Amino acid sequence: MYIGIDLGTSGVKAVLVDGAQEVLASRTEGLTVSRPHPGWSEQDPEDWWRAVLRCFAALREAEPVAFAAVRGIGLSGQQHGAVLLGEGGRVLRPCILWNDLRSGAECAEIERRFPRSREVCANIAMPGFTAPKLLWVAEHEPAVFAAVRHVLLPKAWVRYRLTGEMIEDMSDASGTLWLDVGARRWSDEALAVCGLSEAAMPVLCEGTDPAGRVVRDLASEWGWREPPVLAGSAGDNAAGAVGIGAIAPGSAFLSLGTSGVLWVTTDRLRLGTRSAIHAFCHAIPQTWHQMGVTLSAAASLVWWSRVTGVDEAALLEELPERIERPSEAIFLPYLSGERTPHNDPEIRGGFLGLSQDTTRAALTQAVLEGVAFSFRDALDGLRESGSVLTEADVIGGGSRSARWVRILSAVLDLPLHRLKHGERGGSFGAARLARMAVTGEAPAVVCGAPERVETVLPDPVLREAYAAVLPRYRALYPAVRGLVAKEDAGAEE
Repeated sequence: MYIGIDLGTSGVKAVLVDGAQEVLASRTEGLTVSRPHPGWSEQDPEDWWRAVLRCFAALREAEPVAFAAVRGIGLSGQQHGAVLLGEGGRVLRPCILWNDLRSGAECAEIERRFPRSREVCANIAMPGFTAPKLLWVAEHEPAVFAAVRHVLLPKAWVRYRLTGEMIEDMSDASGTLWLDVGARRWSDEALAVCGLSEAAMPVLCEGTDPAGRVVRDLASEWGWREPPVLAGSAGDNAAGAVGIGAIAPGSAFLSLGTSGVLWVTTDRLRLGTRSAIHAFCHAIPQTWHQMGVTLSAAASLVWWSRVTGVDEAALLEELPERIERPSEAIFLPYLSGERTPHNDPEIRGGFLGLSQDTTRAALTQAVLEGVAFSFRDALDGLRESGSVLTEADVIGGGSRSARWVRILSAVLDLPLHRLKHGERGGSFGAARLARMAVTGEAPAVVCGAPERVETVLPDPVLREAYAAVLPRYRALYPAVRGLVAKEDAGAEE
């Protein structure tokens, strides 16, 4: 028996999985995000820990015999967050999360101080990453920075609470801007830019490695005679890839969650910084991946639901069952800035092309299309960097919408596969990593692909129609960027 824990931004999900890879029980505990200033995003790590304990209690109550037989635990986590620890492992301040935007100036400073940053760390410095957050703390909270003894990512902190050990896997470490991604080791040069050394970092391991055991006191409390092994585990996207078997070079998936990810597995490091493509280590040894990221994917529909006061499912039901033509409106999904291809935390979204005849349904369709165009930007960036995508699986909550998947297939001009278990997410992949850490089985043995329940092929007519709209969508970014720049200049005067 194995437990997979996914530490997300909005909640912690845990699954109990048996030897046949059947999910016996699951539990999700919600989390809240603190936004003390515009653009800030923080959480108290203790809230994560309390949520993990509640998940354990629920799994134990649902399946007491299976829970007692747990041999391994895997972790999946929201990436990039900065958990700052002082003497004795004391948390010094709330964790600054992946979607926090405060450190834009520090990104430029990192690349000024370390001109080889993009080559070594394989990514553009972005506010989401961990390193700029530390520079911000050093500048704005110097007393806190002076007290820092260790820096952990969110899931590594949960591991620390479970095992007493500070260990991190390669996939999550890739999102810090401190890892030499090609060599799979901490970069002394990158750390020095932030006034840190390897002594402040967790020990590195592969996602399939055993990486600590639950401390005896906790194991006894939860009825485990033999303390379970913790897997090296994975960042959330890498765990999702393990969960759907995207472990061989060329395997691809599109994650339509709160944020959006277009992923391709690679057998070596491929850089794509010109288009703000991320290049990270995979959780599988000697494997890497690239991904394009849009910050507001399903979050765009959630926002539109909140604005209209209409449930998301009801909004989608207002659309034709089969989308036959593009909406008259265009939506820019830059509600939280954008990563691929713009790397622009300040850009903001909007609707264009509205008329007296524009309906709510037309705007809902435009939201779906705007997110799809953002994924097309990611696809073109991946191809520009040398990755070849000929098809992709679709996962995440948005994959439930047949309309949205049809739009995506036409915009991307790719066959897209909907999966039987397309919403299992990182927790299931984490459980698979736990199994490999315990048994030593090869990834190819454990990480099979789930059943595909539908393949959506690009509709030729819709594909051509969207191809005509795409240049208009792309022309809007520089126009809106210019308006944002004028607003910024006006605020400074």
